[in-house]
Amino acid sequence: MSPPAIALLGSGEFEPWTEPVDRWLLDRATGDGTVLILPTASAPEGDRVFTMWADMGLAHYGRLGIASEVVPMKTREDADRPEFAGMLERASMVYFSGGNPAYLATVLRESRFWSDLIRRLDQGLAYTGCSAGVACLGESAPDSSKLDPFRRNVWKPGMRLFPQVQLAPHWDVLEAFRPGLRDFIVASLPKDSRLLAIDERTALVGDGVHWTVLGSGMAHLLERGAWTEAGTGEALEAHLLPVVDVQGERTP
Repeated sequence: MSPPAIALLGSGEFEPWTEPVDRWLLDRATGDGTVLILPTASAPEGDRVFTMWADMGLAHYGRLGIASEVVPMKTREDADRPEFAGMLERASMVYFSGGNPAYLATVLRESRFWSDLIRRLDQGLAYTGCSAGVACLGESAPDSSKLDPFRRNVWKPGMRLFPQVQLAPHWDVLEAFRPGLRDFIVASLPKDSRLLAIDERTALVGDGVHWTVLGSGMAHLLERGAWTEAGTGEALEAHLLPVVDVQGERTP
């Protein structure tokens, strides 16, 4: 199995600052060099928004001379379509952009697409998530359709790619969005869970254990009551992926 190549972005998908992130991932990925763009998390906002993110992704990679395709996966039924899952077999990277994290997790959970994605991740497929594409990956995913983010039922089951971890993009602007929101997120952490928070226009790139910060902000890891922070160009050690046993099965 190849070490996975993963990028977690706090915001700013398909903006010029992300080119080093894309290059870092594709230099380590297998496949034919193609990036699969998945605006799935934005599907509840309608076709116009979904298409906007899809077109932004295609334009971004077109400027970089990188092949890209949009996977028009909008529903749970779509995530089981063999033609969509089949696109993973030759691609080098998947890119989940922003929207509703809980909706994205609902679409992907126990689907053929996610199962094949995890298998391909071990074979060299790179993963990029931005905003919702990050916030869905832990134990729980926030439902951004809730008008009051302080309600406990804002939390829905996440994808558990990173077990016993909660992920929080947009970390540096949450207080401006809603005062007290960062404290609410910390207070909502289950016992023995960790929080990985990422500022806007900031990326954490790594293999699931060894990470480096790119972009203009910081990454923040809360573990056992203490914060560890890293800024651009700095390393952050955080063993987030499950342990892989000798049979190749992932366990928390």
